[in-house]
Amino acid sequence: MPALSQVTPVLVLLLTLSGLAQASPLAKSVLEASPVDEIVAGYPEMMSEGVRRGLGQVGQMDPMMVTTIATMVRTAFRSADIEKQLVSDLAGSLSEQQLEAVGQWYQTPLAKRIGRAEIEASRAEAWRPIEQGAPELQAKFRGSERARLFTRYDQAARATESAVDTTIAVQLGLAAAMAAVQGDQGPGFERMQQMIQSQREQIRAVVAQQVYDIYLYTYQDFSVDELKEYIRFLETDAGARFTRVVTAGIQEAITRPVETVGRQLARFLNPS
Repeated sequence: MPALSQVTPVLVLLLTLSGLAQASPLAKSVLEASPVDEIVAGYPEMMSEGVRRGLGQVGQMDPMMVTTIATMVRTAFRSADIEKQLVSDLAGSLSEQQLEAVGQWYQTPLAKRIGRAEIEASRAEAWRPIEQGAPELQAKFRGSERARLFTRYDQAARATESAVDTTIAVQLGLAAAMAAVQGDQGPGFERMQQMIQSQREQIRAVVAQQVYDIYLYTYQDFSVDELKEYIRFLETDAGARFTRVVTAGIQEAITRPVETVGRQLARFLNPS
């Protein structure tokens, strides 16, 4: 499944209860203070472009069909719904004290600078500079303290772990779409599902490298001491809980719409 392996929403980030969201202004203000809300706002375009690039690797795929699937993916996402979901999750999972601690961190000058860098790195137009600049940054920081800090950062941010789970879930959703497109001429969804699951360790290796490249690119203008301060926040009880809740909520918010694309495409191809 080489084409689907290209669709890797890295970065990376449960029930939509609008009443609870409206009743939790603190959780909403914390989300807005973090870079998460702006990153989420770019998800429809980011996911659509990721799907387009991935399916475009399939030589036999009709370009019009690639465009159709990418459009379905874009329209399947509503950033406002994802934000409501995250506010609900935060309100139900973090105490008021934890929310206040997270909110205070994101009001600091360092957190604001980091947030802007993370937002910029999450945009689809940043993918090419990240890919092209990766070899130079890897060489520049090889053996450095910044490079050694990555393992600690990765564990605190749950970056690779979340990216692998999300990548596999997205690939399974896209496999359903491809199965609908190929019909009896393809291997079928169950076979593609087995192929994807069997490649988990290979996917992890690819995603882990991508996460490292994004780490080097995103934080290249921050000092090692600033990175350490950021990691210390991520390792606090409040920071760790915030990260777990947001990554879990984003993963579900990403995978649920993608799973519907296969069914939509099946109805599109077989309207009867």
